[in-house]
Amino acid sequence: MAVTLASRRTARRLAADAGLLVVAAAFVLPLAWVVLSSLDPHADLRVKTPDGLTLDNFDAILTPEITFTPLLNSLILCGGATLLTVVCAALAAYPLSRFRSRFNRPFLLTILFATSLPITAIMVPVYALFVQVALIDTMQGTIFFFAASQLPYAIWLMKNFMDGVPRELEEAAWTDGASSLQSLIRVVLPLMGPGVAVVTVFSFVMMWGNFFVPFMLLLTPDQMPASVSINDFFGNRGMVAYGQLAAFSVVYSTPVILLYVLIARRLGGGFALGGAVKG
Repeated sequence: MAVTLASRRTARRLAADAGLLVVAAAFVLPLAWVVLSSLDPHADLRVKTPDGLTLDNFDAILTPEITFTPLLNSLILCGGATLLTVVCAALAAYPLSRFRSRFNRPFLLTILFATSLPITAIMVPVYALFVQVALIDTMQGTIFFFAASQLPYAIWLMKNFMDGVPRELEEAAWTDGASSLQSLIRVVLPLMGPGVAVVTVFSFVMMWGNFFVPFMLLLTPDQMPASVSINDFFGNRGMVAYGQLAAFSVVYSTPVILLYVLIARRLGGGFALGGAVKG
């Protein structure tokens, strides 16, 4: 009986390991294709060892028109929208976390409902509104919409992290004469640094890979971000420059990777609240 039970556990463990390997392969194979194809002079859709290592694909795309201008546009759009999202989320989450009201729960449920709205369902009225207020084909209009689309989930995340900061620390600041805004900036936000980092990374990554919003709201080619300009590598009649597409994908992914590396220390640092309430 014991042998049968042990064999069943072993079989289940092997099945789980096999399933995890399949999932890992689903993520690793596309990444391997991008890296290998970017160095392959004869890249195609297959994941294979390059026929010969070359940097010609990078030389072909590293031009202002193909890469540098779209990347700069992406940084302006996503960086500005992320900053606006984090600031607004912190200001909105603070009263929801610190003050009790009968309207808190309905407001949070409304925010939760807003996160489930498909972006394609609201783009037609948004486009018409932007035309009326002269925000169509403007960087600032796209930044505002980016921030508005990410704000509901950012508020949820920010409030959950803010709930972990003890109120006693703020009360001590209030005793010293600090206002609510000062206690938020000088006490709460520094202590919830990992939470702010999570909201920042999540918002930036979601905006960085967004194709539909800038494609609809921006009309001038010089203002297009990299998420839209990558479509230029898909030519007519199914012709695709796979090597250049892979090289552009490597460059396009670099800012997100660098952002994560820069704040990974804060993400793993946890909330440094140990002993803060004592004394």
